[in-house]
Amino acid sequence: QVQLVESGGGLVQAGGSLRLSCTASGNIFSIDAMGWYRQAPGKQRELVARIPTGGSTNYAEAVKGRFTISRGNAINTVYLQMNELKPEDTAVYYCKLEGSELDRPYGIYDYWGQGTQVTVSS
Repeated sequence: QVQLVESGGGLVQAGGSLRLSCTASGNIFSIDAMGWYRQAPGKQRELVARIPTGGSTNYAEAVKGRFTISRGNAINTVYLQMNELKPEDTAVYYCKLEGSELDRPYGIYDYWGQGTQVTVSS
């Protein structure tokens, strides 16, 4: 199994910053990409930022210039630095790993964390 644990969410005023962290553990065989998604109440889950292993990052238009995704020294860790936060950034933020595990090493599968709440007050 592969487990992802997020941390760093919380309550912040508009214009403030937060840094989310996600660490993957378990029987990881390969990591093709890691990313952050968010889901606001009544809305579908959407991509925030994604960083492929050895590839270029991509961001949702709504967060470009404000959020930065990065991988840690350990490839199973990903961060999301969020600056200039807005009330519309309020959502549950989920970490996702695209890869495979030892029990099924071929193919690319999605693994999700449990989510961390980010609330931005106006």
